[in-house]
Amino acid sequence: MKEFKMLINAADVSAHINKEIYGSFSEHLGRCIYGGLYVGEDSEIPNVHGIRKDAAEALRAVRLPVLRWPGGCFADEYHWKDGIGPKESRRKMINTNWGGVVEDNSFGTHEFFELCELIGCEPYVAGNVGSGTVQELAEWVEYMNFDGVSPMAELRAENGREKPWGLKYLGIGNENWGCGGNMDADYYSSVYRRFANFCKDYSDSRLYKIACGPNADNYEWTETMMKTLKHNWAWQASGISLHYYCVPDWANKGKAAEFDEEGYFAVLSSANYIDTLLTNHGKIMDRWDPECQVGLIVDEWGTWFDVEDGTNPGFLYQQNTMRDAIVAGLTLNSLNRHASRVKMANIAQVVNVLQALLLTEGDKMIKTPTYHVFDLYKEHQDGECVYCFTENENIGAGGSELPMLSSSASVKDGRLTLTLSNCSLTESAKLSADICNFAAAEATARVLTGDVHDHNTFTDPEKVVIRPLEVKLEGSRLTVELPACSVAEISLK
Repeated sequence: MKEFKMLINAADVSAHINKEIYGSFSEHLGRCIYGGLYVGEDSEIPNVHGIRKDAAEALRAVRLPVLRWPGGCFADEYHWKDGIGPKESRRKMINTNWGGVVEDNSFGTHEFFELCELIGCEPYVAGNVGSGTVQELAEWVEYMNFDGVSPMAELRAENGREKPWGLKYLGIGNENWGCGGNMDADYYSSVYRRFANFCKDYSDSRLYKIACGPNADNYEWTETMMKTLKHNWAWQASGISLHYYCVPDWANKGKAAEFDEEGYFAVLSSANYIDTLLTNHGKIMDRWDPECQVGLIVDEWGTWFDVEDGTNPGFLYQQNTMRDAIVAGLTLNSLNRHASRVKMANIAQVVNVLQALLLTEGDKMIKTPTYHVFDLYKEHQDGECVYCFTENENIGAGGSELPMLSSSASVKDGRLTLTLSNCSLTESAKLSADICNFAAAEATARVLTGDVHDHNTFTDPEKVVIRPLEVKLEGSRLTVELPACSVAEISLK
């Protein structure tokens, strides 16, 4: 066992943690939408207007705050008018990005907003810039948000929705440096300004417009976007996106549940690198925007492994182990600590794709270890991030290193929440934490732990679940022992 000291100062507030940092991402990719979230009204699987009850209820339980849709690369070939009106007359298309399968458009704008209502989350719509037109996106915004007499409002009413939904979050394109058009930053910034100009604020709705930002460490893209987004002393975007997948080797991603110690630390070291990215992109943004008016929106993040044997390579279906849980813990702690600049984040993806929160198979659904991490961390939502220092040491294998412990802390409604990840495969960690400027009467703790390869299956859906963790509080001193390979939440009241 290793022993470490901690110091938490509840009076030293660094940032407000937007609840939207705990968002997710749904794309028309594999079985994310069809089978994962939507099964159709005629399905024997319990549903509300075709939307899976079990999935919606599970996402509501972790207070999912925002859901991004319809992509991803799919967004820049999606034409929204194909997904409205009677389902039997909706146009079919080929999903050229993901498996070449037929997309029948039975899940469209109305279905997405109903899904968000069932979950209780904000919708985040990614608009088509790559293959779409300015008029197409402008009319979609009018369709979603205008409360009055207009062609798109009348069309919405004809399709069964009298009142607008009041969309807040709008992405102007997706990965326009890649699948969204292979643009460079100068060209895209001009395209963005043109599209954004025609996406109007209607009635009481005020759009939070999100520009396509960099891929990983493309700092030049961030510099260009920040330089060109300001006009007449007003920012033309509320946020810019950042995409980052922790993949040590894109040519050999490896299997999600089959890896050795070197593979474990390679992925965790890659995940830990997001802290460097947030720091460096944040410094660029600070130079242009010291008042943090433009948010950094990490709207795609997570692990990306080879697909499971026997599945369509274009469906990106992978298992989810305790390694993924540690990745989620590390990432969410980092996002919390950078919350002065990071205003939203969306793990990729919500169901059946990449680092999913849920997996489904027919009428069965399981919660992944990553889902349980979101459960452990949910009390951070809309909390105030406070000073949290942890003694540490580096661990690793095969040349990949990272700190053994990861942490973040927040205060909200008289509760102090501390989240911790122990990245060691073999060593437990005994933590002695001094709590300053917070008078706590009691402490409780929960933990997710197990062998690093452990994962939930449809025959063993509760192999990895949250369990109670013993914690001691004596005055202002907190003591807890974190098992190896674990993620924990400690709550003080």
